[in-house]
Amino acid sequence: MSKLSLKAKNFAERVHRDQVRKYSGEPYAVHLREVAGLCTEVDCRDEVIAAAWLHDAKEDQGVTDAELRALFGDDVARLVDEVTDRSRPEDGNRRRRKEIDRLHNASASPEGKTIKLADLISNGRDITARDPHFAVTYMREKEQLLPLLTEGNPILHARAIAILERWHHERLK
Repeated sequence: MSKLSLKAKNFAERVHRDQVRKYSGEPYAVHLREVAGLCTEVDCRDEVIAAAWLHDAKEDQGVTDAELRALFGDDVARLVDEVTDRSRPEDGNRRRRKEIDRLHNASASPEGKTIKLADLISNGRDITARDPHFAVTYMREKEQLLPLLTEGNPILHARAIAILERWHHERLK
């Protein structure tokens, strides 16, 4: 692991230390490790892996762009920003908020889209396994998002599609 990725890992684990995964109760770092690991598997550069560790820091923990730039540089801060949801509760119902977030994700760089794909894979596995009721909503939203992420890593895109297809297949049984 590079110095930059290790620094991002340690920072992310610290700021998320009190957060747990909703369905499993595991430390949130398990999800962060999985997203960064998926990016590592497809040979992403160090800045992308660092951003994968940090991808929820702004959204979930209130870390600022200025903090990310100061600690990790402009490139990592930009990538984290590309995958951070833009919508807020006051923007309307869930459908409207997810539309805002999809438009933001569509404008991400290919590397930002790769991080988003890794995040979808991790969350898709967890949600479909542990909350079949919410999975209906979540997977339909991801079905709308995946066509906008084709510029991301093709291996991760194929894995995300496979999770969606498996979920559809299981629902038909």
